[in-house]
Amino acid sequence: MTQPEPAVPAAATATDETVTGIIVHQPRRDAWHDYERWLLEVKEACRRFPGYLSTDVIRPVGGHATYTVIIRFAGVAALQAWIESDVRREFLARVEPVLEKADRYVIQTGLDFWFTSPSGKPPVPWKQFLITLSAIFPLTVVVPWALSGLLAQLQGFSGMLAGKLLVAACIVFLMVYVIMPRYTRWVSRWLFH
Repeated sequence: MTQPEPAVPAAATATDETVTGIIVHQPRRDAWHDYERWLLEVKEACRRFPGYLSTDVIRPVGGHATYTVIIRFAGVAALQAWIESDVRREFLARVEPVLEKADRYVIQTGLDFWFTSPSGKPPVPWKQFLITLSAIFPLTVVVPWALSGLLAQLQGFSGMLAGKLLVAACIVFLMVYVIMPRYTRWVSRWLFH
């Protein structure tokens, strides 16, 4: 299998921003156990590269057989170093026999990874705006209300800052790990058409 060229957006030139690599694999169903073991090993190897931040795996659901691996690095150069490394090439050579389709990946910056369609084409910006607003606005109401007892105990300017940081951290955590991955799947038919 030949490796496709990564899609690096023109805006992705800064080295001080979080960059997301989205890798899609479709292992044969009878090889899922082997693929899962390979995932653990490749994640450990990836972790040793400079600039590595995190790895998330979205496993197949229902009748689907696609694994989506989301890796984050501190900058395009750091992610590119991993993607183009001999270490990754060796791991790909090991997993190639169990894949039904070739390794595919894109590199994105910022919030783009929430809006990646299976075709790789992002939705129009106004749809991204509506989806993001409709997810964040309720959180700006619910999270402060849910934390109101704790926030009321924080006194002074430093207490106010700590409270705002706590609210922001909760909202960002919910957006990244809970809401957006599910929400974009739920509205994908409208979002990507």
